[in-house]
Amino acid sequence: MEANDDIYRFDGKQQQDLLAAKPWASDPQFFKVVKVSVNALLKMMTHARTGGKIEVMGMLFGKVEIGTMIVMDCFALPVEGSETRVNAHTEAYEYMSTFLDSARKVNRLENIIGWYHSHPGYGCWLSGIDVGTEMINQAFQDPFLAIVVDPVRTIATNRIHLGAFRTLPMEVIASLKEEISPEYQSIPLEKIEDFGAHANAYYSLQVSYFQSELDSKLIGAMSTESASNSLKSPNIFTYPGYTTDQVLDIVRKLKASEQQIIDNDTDVRYDYERVKRDTKLEKAARDSCKLTTEVIRGIMTQIIKDRL
Repeated sequence: MEANDDIYRFDGKQQQDLLAAKPWASDPQFFKVVKVSVNALLKMMTHARTGGKIEVMGMLFGKVEIGTMIVMDCFALPVEGSETRVNAHTEAYEYMSTFLDSARKVNRLENIIGWYHSHPGYGCWLSGIDVGTEMINQAFQDPFLAIVVDPVRTIATNRIHLGAFRTLPMEVIASLKEEISPEYQSIPLEKIEDFGAHANAYYSLQVSYFQSELDSKLIGAMSTESASNSLKSPNIFTYPGYTTDQVLDIVRKLKASEQQIIDNDTDVRYDYERVKRDTKLEKAARDSCKLTTEVIRGIMTQIIKDRL
């Protein structure tokens, strides 16, 4: 993880010049990299975790450089969410305005450069509603970024599940001759259609994380305690509901794939390549491999804990 104090310095003139030039207006994929501060990452994950299976939403503070968006901080919004969507209302916009005014009073000069929300348990990608929200924001207050976090998978696997995205202009989407195949993720069967339906409307940005020198020293000072706590840290067996949901989803995908093969038996019987390319069967197989790897990793971690 990068430790850099220079990135925390705000150059107002540089920001004004870049915002005036608007190079992203002529290049739909001008921004390719996102740098997220440890502070912002912890806030997003903590907020998302408090929401449980309900989606939460917040805004991103930061700045932009050539080809890079830098997320310095974030704040939660008082919004109403559900297990499948989250929507901001008048109260949220008023809160946002008040928060921004308060930030200016304490000399926080960064601008709002995006929003984040959670997908508890079903991966980091943009749904149709998310794409619409991001498109509107990019149209009226670009540069703007969408970040999606999955707190359930982050906690269950001890790995950060975070994705950063920007949408493409309608004319660019219309000019695409082929649909873009989204990068593989383990997506619940009931959300697969929405996952792939809008894949050509947005693109992913490379994500990295940074911290200050002080953050680095504090983390170093706590390294001994962290090493001890890591043996007590949650793993996949601490959240049995996660594993159960994954297994049930794989079963549903296998049944759907089996039915598809039966329905097309006369065509598939002599076409092995077509069977091999069957998306439902392929996704079920890849999800099985992923879950098996996670379970094996959890077993190995538990064995080490028991022996120490």
